[in-house]
Amino acid sequence: MSYFIYCTVEVVMLVLGLVCFFALYFIPAGYGKLIDKKWGFSFNNKAAWMLMECPTLIVMLSLLFTLDYAHKPVRIVLVSFFLAHYIQRTLIFPMLLKGNSKMPLSIVSMGMLFNTINAFLIGLWIFYFSPAEMYSVGWFGDPRFILGAVFFCAGMFINIQSDSYIRSLRTHGESKHYYPCKGMYRYVTSANYFGELLEWFGFAVLTWSSAGFLFLFWTACNLVPRSHALYKKYAQDFPDEVARYKPKRIIPFLY
Repeated sequence: MSYFIYCTVEVVMLVLGLVCFFALYFIPAGYGKLIDKKWGFSFNNKAAWMLMECPTLIVMLSLLFTLDYAHKPVRIVLVSFFLAHYIQRTLIFPMLLKGNSKMPLSIVSMGMLFNTINAFLIGLWIFYFSPAEMYSVGWFGDPRFILGAVFFCAGMFINIQSDSYIRSLRTHGESKHYYPCKGMYRYVTSANYFGELLEWFGFAVLTWSSAGFLFLFWTACNLVPRSHALYKKYAQDFPDEVARYKPKRIIPFLY
């Protein structure tokens, strides 16, 4: 792939992200608390999450073991942040899910497509298109790497902790939803999404790449509208709790 084609794909993805951002405010993705039969055939939530997220591991590991810069230590560390998130999301998170929820095949398919393209963009930048001198060993002491790593780890902790708390509200096999009010959920109704935003902000900074910031942009375009839809759902189902705690949607004290 030429660098021109690579940049063109990034521009196309940027435009599509904007389209998704506005579309999702009017048509929320129909899974989880917002499950909707209009999205078509649905199947087991655990299998759906594993299938949807697995392209990230397949693509990134393939690039890691085949491209020229793959043996460079800094690049391997950068990719390790990405892999850490998706190993947890692909292999661990689905196995911890409770209840008998399902996810539409249409959403899984779109997720797989995005994850494939995104992993290629990030992997190709780190292992192929980035300047040879950019990620020298000195990058470990660069403020961008240090701050980015701190934000990423903090975000991953919030994301995992928030998901764990949500699961703890249910008994095994139960599909009923409860109002979360501990941890970061005291401040936002989508604390897990806030954690994920923080993760990918950190990743964008620690890689200092257009691909990293594009991924952050896409994450926001997906999760910000969804957090709005979930906020409305909570306000409808738990009006007293929302009135009491006065949480924001996804960014504490702001939105």
